[in-house]
Amino acid sequence: MNFLDQWMWFVIFVPLAGLFGWVLGRRGGERHSGSQVNKLSTTYFRGLNYLLNEQPDKAIELFLHVAELDMETFETQLALGHLFRKRGEVDRAIRLHQAMAQRPGLSDAQKIQALSALGEDYMRAGLLDRAETVFTDLAKLDQRAPQALKHLIGIYQSERDWAKAIANASRYEEVTGEPMGKLIAQFECELAERHRSNGDAEAAREAVVRAYAADPTSVRAGIAEGRLETEAGNPLAAIRAYERAAQHDPDFLPVILPSLLENYDKVDERTGARAFLSGMCEHYRGIAPVLALTRMTETEDGVAAARQYLAQELKDRPSVRGEAALIDLTLADHANAEATLQDLKHITEQLLVRNPSYRCTRCGFGAKSHHWQCPSCKDWGTVKPLLNYAVV
Repeated sequence: MNFLDQWMWFVIFVPLAGLFGWVLGRRGGERHSGSQVNKLSTTYFRGLNYLLNEQPDKAIELFLHVAELDMETFETQLALGHLFRKRGEVDRAIRLHQAMAQRPGLSDAQKIQALSALGEDYMRAGLLDRAETVFTDLAKLDQRAPQALKHLIGIYQSERDWAKAIANASRYEEVTGEPMGKLIAQFECELAERHRSNGDAEAAREAVVRAYAADPTSVRAGIAEGRLETEAGNPLAAIRAYERAAQHDPDFLPVILPSLLENYDKVDERTGARAFLSGMCEHYRGIAPVLALTRMTETEDGVAAARQYLAQELKDRPSVRGEAALIDLTLADHANAEATLQDLKHITEQLLVRNPSYRCTRCGFGAKSHHWQCPSCKDWGTVKPLLNYAVV
């Protein structure tokens, strides 16, 4: 067992073992006979010994046995259900927590605990409609609202019910005071994309406006606005939207540049495009704006000028993609380039194929294409282009 596995077992089972030990001591003091207490104590310490000797499966079995010997204790049964869920025995966890929630004589706090555990069981089993019902009821109770609302937000994300996800995120912010604007803006942008796909540009624009209201610096809202303006035949408005998005977070520049340059071409505004790209070169250390300026230089001033510009820039910001572009320019400028130059280009291209173009800043997930929601950690807006990513 490696260090990470050891730490996970420590985090999960030591607190549970402590709980069983506490219950054992309390119940023993209340009414257990000496032999029963001794039996439970022996089982408890055997479980701890297994845990310390890196035998978690045997420890689990013994801790379950301790819990089953004391089925009248609410805390013990709650921990038992949690263990069932952790072991993948979700059906057993559901039956146990259902029975606990229906038990007469529970305090309000205990009933809430049992229902919350049952809702988590339903989510683990993929029964999202049942989980939604449980957490919707719990969200009406101030005592449990934040946790229930978090679960509901997760459910509605899975179901892509963005309107309900927005409503619950807004309520969560009201209840806890925790800002949810960035998440709500992502949901609004999902709605905007849906409306746009359905041909309802006006509804899409309204969703973008709401996204800006939730997060004034939303890059995704700027991209959505730029796309809508492009499709509506308003290239100047699209340019303003894309430029604003790039200024809010230059890390997304490689995603934005293709559409932005396309709109610059529509209005034949090369001076404005050059000025924007030059400004971005000062604030963004990636290679994308440099390569865009290199292509513009090649078109206007020729291959030799473009090669000279790129070679100079690569001294300050070396890049594999920049190197590949420089090789292309060198081959174009010298028809009889040596074979080693071709080999170098081939090797560089192979490196580009193997490397991801995007990476999640939260969990490190690497991807070849862009995702607004990270497929790994499920966080939003954290998958960004790597600094050496260029416009293709």
